[in-house]
Amino acid sequence: MKLSIIIPVYYNEQNLKPLYADIKEKIIDVIDYDYEIVMVDDGSKDASYAVMQELAAIDAHIRIYRLSRNFGSHAAILCGLDHCSGDCAVIKAADLQEPTEMILQMVKSWQEGNNVVLAVRKDREESRRQKQFADLYYTLVRKTALQTMPAHGFDVYLIDRKVIEVLSRLDEKNSALTGQILWSGFQTGYVEYTRKMREIGTSRWTLKKKIKLVMDTLFSFSILPVTLVEIVGAFSFLGAAIWAIFT
Repeated sequence: MKLSIIIPVYYNEQNLKPLYADIKEKIIDVIDYDYEIVMVDDGSKDASYAVMQELAAIDAHIRIYRLSRNFGSHAAILCGLDHCSGDCAVIKAADLQEPTEMILQMVKSWQEGNNVVLAVRKDREESRRQKQFADLYYTLVRKTALQTMPAHGFDVYLIDRKVIEVLSRLDEKNSALTGQILWSGFQTGYVEYTRKMREIGTSRWTLKKKIKLVMDTLFSFSILPVTLVEIVGAFSFLGAAIWAIFT
């Protein structure tokens, strides 16, 4: 058995060494099976890639890739999935806000027969504004597009080789990868955790990126945009008909 840990990297120069030390202590030094860590730099302008090179030099299990510019975490994760060789892959953020040890729980759930294992948030130690946006987004997704979306969403997940191949064939660039995983309908398991406050570095999750995520999700998985177009079309036709009758 081989586990792939895929880490999209964007302005994480301060996080990467503590992250690797955490993974080594809680995963690498514990497991008795093969592993690889696939890091993908999503166009960072800081020293992230240089730190990735340092880590790859001390651990031959680390593979690093660099995108030509910032395409977004979706593209970085897909790059990692395309290049990973594990029987299953865990997507892990580089910001150290999720407990690394839960990867072991996720692998156990996969070994019990689940093709997908979602790490769902039961709570989040973040600002009120961050919580409000997250709650609004996931409520909207659940109501209009994906009823199986966990109430507080998910960013960390495990998928097995079957799911990796499906996502690769879909090859959707402007979509939400989490939505594709739910839409694919594979047998799914869950582990819960509390998302911690970020202690190192600052988030690059801008309002523009949040709006793009909402639009990509709704246009990919919801009939709401089509319904709105139909309503606008109906009113336009009605207005034209009234104008033709009375002029």
